[in-house]
Amino acid sequence: MSPRVPDRRRGLLLGVTFVVAFCSIVYELIYSEMLRVLFGGTVLRYSITIGLFLFSLGVGAFCYRYIDNVERNFFRTEVALAVIGPLGLLFMVGVNSVPSVQFPLKYELVLVVSHLPIVVVGVLSGLEIPFLSELVDSSGDAFSEVLGVDYFGSLVGTVVYALVLYPSLGLVAAIFVLGLANALVALLFAYNAEVETPSFAVVTACLLVTASYGAVLVAGESAERAVEETYIGAEIESQYPPGQASVQIREIRRTAHQRVVIYDRTLSATANRPRRTERCLRLDGQLQLCDSWVDSYHRGLVDVPMTMVENGSETRVLLVGGGDHIATDRLRDHGVTVDQVDLDGEFLAYTKDHPYFEQYHHDAYRYDRLRTYETDALSYLRRTDREYDLVLLDLPGARNDDMLPVYSTEFYRLVRGHLTDDGVVVSWGYQRDAFSTHYKTYMNTVGTAGFDRKVTYNAWDDTDGDGETERGERFYVFAPGPRPSPALGTASNLTATQQRRYADARWRPVPRYNGVEPNSIFDPNYDIIIN
Repeated sequence: MSPRVPDRRRGLLLGVTFVVAFCSIVYELIYSEMLRVLFGGTVLRYSITIGLFLFSLGVGAFCYRYIDNVERNFFRTEVALAVIGPLGLLFMVGVNSVPSVQFPLKYELVLVVSHLPIVVVGVLSGLEIPFLSELVDSSGDAFSEVLGVDYFGSLVGTVVYALVLYPSLGLVAAIFVLGLANALVALLFAYNAEVETPSFAVVTACLLVTASYGAVLVAGESAERAVEETYIGAEIESQYPPGQASVQIREIRRTAHQRVVIYDRTLSATANRPRRTERCLRLDGQLQLCDSWVDSYHRGLVDVPMTMVENGSETRVLLVGGGDHIATDRLRDHGVTVDQVDLDGEFLAYTKDHPYFEQYHHDAYRYDRLRTYETDALSYLRRTDREYDLVLLDLPGARNDDMLPVYSTEFYRLVRGHLTDDGVVVSWGYQRDAFSTHYKTYMNTVGTAGFDRKVTYNAWDDTDGDGETERGERFYVFAPGPRPSPALGTASNLTATQQRRYADARWRPVPRYNGVEPNSIFDPNYDIIIN
């Protein structure tokens, strides 16, 4: 090979550099998102992925010195990326879809093994820059030029992934687009090779990969659904003892902010419970409601705290979340004025005329005393000057760091600043005994924000169909400063039995725990996240 290739081939190789850089960074972004879905923790997953990727790039670049025959091995590298890149995503799904296999340290082992595709793709990507630099100019003068194009390709990849690929295609179809791009680069390079044509077998394999990926993309929606159903169903079933639950996915929908899953779960019969099937909803992997307790949950969230305030149009309620419109339906029964704040406008629209939600919300989004704001709660509270008698937090649990802002001292300070003199804030919460670390962090967070008093109560219902009333979701009412007796349970829409359950509720001090830092947006305490 001459020291410097002709301009036409030089342009081709720099174009190849752009494409392979684009593919490599987007592979890692897709892996990060899949790991976030499987294990939670956006910041943690993306940070580890970037770190591993950069380290693996270095390993690949170091290994280049032991490889000769640049043209043949660059072609092989692109074929390997075309195969391994998409299979890496399927590998992550596969190792997380074996709920019946139980052994010590299973979670830790699966977590580590799930990161292997990041390393493999990183090492292969680390070989590309030295290969391309050598191909562009064997004298070594092309390194900075190739590196500049590589960085630019990475920038474009991150932007296109966030704005186009992920929103329009999803993870599965997007990663097969990348695999197809790597395969086409390999074929284009083979066609233009000037030194040594790759072997017939490797070229044939590359053609087969290209054709296969094209077929997958033609059936993109079906492929996406098949993969999603596999890992989502397995993940849900793994939360029960082996053989105790089966899951059938009914619908999967992705909005700009979350993945919506509607499914049927069948729980096996026990000595105290008959076999039963019910429909449930999950948002980003977190259970939101099931048929058996949707009524008792919203009774606890809405009807019980409504006994603490006047019922009528003069009472102003701020509902944060509640995109299924069910809480709004309960508030409509009390005749209050409602401001609803929910970030996900797509989900709000989706649930309006969906049969599963309609049966519970009864077109509550048409309520004439309802105003809905499609924005995040912190932004809304920062710009409004309205005060509320009651703030209801119908939010997902603190299962990942995406929820840290609404479990922070800053958020609760904003809420406190928008309460009337007698106003209170209500949220469901995790059981203290089961999640003590979270509970202590949460209480210190709320207390630091200026809430001194709380009332704790539970929803009650026969959720398992055995004829006995069981304790359900736990709720907290927070107030800044002393309050008179809450007198919970005196509303006419609660039965006499339900009213008696809340008769002994009393205001108590919000506990403070030594050595436990509150969670702050600027100084996060990850102990508030439920792992």
